[in-house]
Amino acid sequence: VLQIVKESQQQHGLRHGDFQRYRGYCSRRLRRLRKTLNFKMGNRHKFTGKKVTEEILSDNRYLLLILMDAERAWSYAMQLKQEANTEPRKRFHLLSRLRKAVKHAEELERLCESNRVDAKTKLEAQAYMAYLTGMLRFEHQEWKAAMEAFNKCKTIYEKLANAFTEEQAVLYNQRVEEISPNIRYCAYNIGDQSAMNELMQMRLRSGGTEGLLAEKLEALITQTRAKQAATMSEVEWRGRTVPVKIDKVRIFLLGLADNEAAIAQAENEETKERLFESLLSECRDAIQAVREELKPDQKQREHSLENDSGKVSNIQYLHSYLTYIKLSTAIRRNESMAKSLQKALLQQQRSDEDGKRSPRPQDLIRLYDIILQNLVELTQLPGLEEDKNFQKEIGLKTLVYKAYRCFFIAQSYVLVKKWSEALVLYERVLKYAREVQSGAGAHRNSLKELPDVQDLITQVNAEKYSLQAAAILDANDPHETESPSQVKDGKPLSERFETFCLDPSLVSKQVSLVHFPPGFQPIPCKPLFFDLALNHVAFPPLEDKVEQKAKSGLTGYIKGIFGFKS
Repeated sequence: VLQIVKESQQQHGLRHGDFQRYRGYCSRRLRRLRKTLNFKMGNRHKFTGKKVTEEILSDNRYLLLILMDAERAWSYAMQLKQEANTEPRKRFHLLSRLRKAVKHAEELERLCESNRVDAKTKLEAQAYMAYLTGMLRFEHQEWKAAMEAFNKCKTIYEKLANAFTEEQAVLYNQRVEEISPNIRYCAYNIGDQSAMNELMQMRLRSGGTEGLLAEKLEALITQTRAKQAATMSEVEWRGRTVPVKIDKVRIFLLGLADNEAAIAQAENEETKERLFESLLSECRDAIQAVREELKPDQKQREHSLENDSGKVSNIQYLHSYLTYIKLSTAIRRNESMAKSLQKALLQQQRSDEDGKRSPRPQDLIRLYDIILQNLVELTQLPGLEEDKNFQKEIGLKTLVYKAYRCFFIAQSYVLVKKWSEALVLYERVLKYAREVQSGAGAHRNSLKELPDVQDLITQVNAEKYSLQAAAILDANDPHETESPSQVKDGKPLSERFETFCLDPSLVSKQVSLVHFPPGFQPIPCKPLFFDLALNHVAFPPLEDKVEQKAKSGLTGYIKGIFGFKS
């Protein structure tokens, strides 16, 4: 049962979450099965209901009829669940279709009790029935009944996984992993507080929840933080305590530590990127809430310094703190992306593989440009202009990232064989790195999270020696210097037959053989004919011929009047 269901779902829309397409497939397959088995429900004019009984179970396709009925009702319910986000009334139809699916699953389980069905199919029918029942109870928020159904389904699939080979067990284990978050969610709603941590771990490992649990788990996390936020009244940052009165900001600050811990425990770059984006989105919402509080008091925004203490107001300082969190998170995200690109560059150098677009040093330069821009914005935060320690830390971080940016600019120059420019940039990298080492002093703790500058110095020294060697070899090879000039002149192959050069473009798709379309060339115009001799020609006299013609004409005219014919 499970294998048939999974194969049908993956091949007909559910790989992309298209439940409507899968429902259409179920309807078409039902029609084909009824036609093949001659099990039609009446004709065009009258409906005659038929039920599958144990007596007619001579063909296993009769069981497929019931299974496809259940799958069609379930897929329609999932389609309505997606639409119910904007149209709440569709939730009633959703529950009706789920009840219909459970009814078909019960009929399938009853038919599988027959002696004609093997033990494996009986167990799978029971697990399928328990799964749909659990989903129905889950939607009704009957947590205990849903948990019992899911546990029954999980137990059956675990036993089936242990009874067969590893290849067959993969399918059952996948279904068990799908069910486990629902079980823990039900346990939490029943009263098991430890289930919340397990749900967070499952969410982290899977890279995001799916299906019924996705929205409910996010709502549960927000609800839990909202309860904790009621006890939070202030936050301390850089020696100043600021009261926090906005609920959205409280919820964000409470979840900040959990989000950072989740990012640190992320197993792959894709999960880490998704968590970074989620944290930045929550931070932007919190900043927007603070800005709305700042709008009513225009005077406070324009004159943020208080007359007595010379400090910015509490709400403005809170805004600076949240902006600091947002910019710092963006820097960490870009740094994480830069590390993954550096690994990809190293792998590309070791194994030159063709195919998809490979990373280039220019991609890293863009990331470090964004990081430096974020650092400039950090130095301009209100309330931190006079904080010398903060400004010193940001200055050292700027030097570190400038060093890495110069390093990858030099790498890009090396690729195009601009040796002198690359050498100058390598020297600039060493200058920045030595400034960081000399100025670190008491700020070493704040620089621990940054890339190690000493490793960069070692790498630059090695690159300098290899660059000098490559420059010497390039200068001593005349063919390497002549052939590019011959290729770069833009002449097609038809104009340089007498000159030999290695032109790789001749085996590419954009080969230059001849100039096409050909250029315009001057040609002689068609001559103009002027008949000048006509003015000097003397024509013969025609007077005698003109007189005879006049006489004959008059005589003929008179004869014509009187009716005489010659």
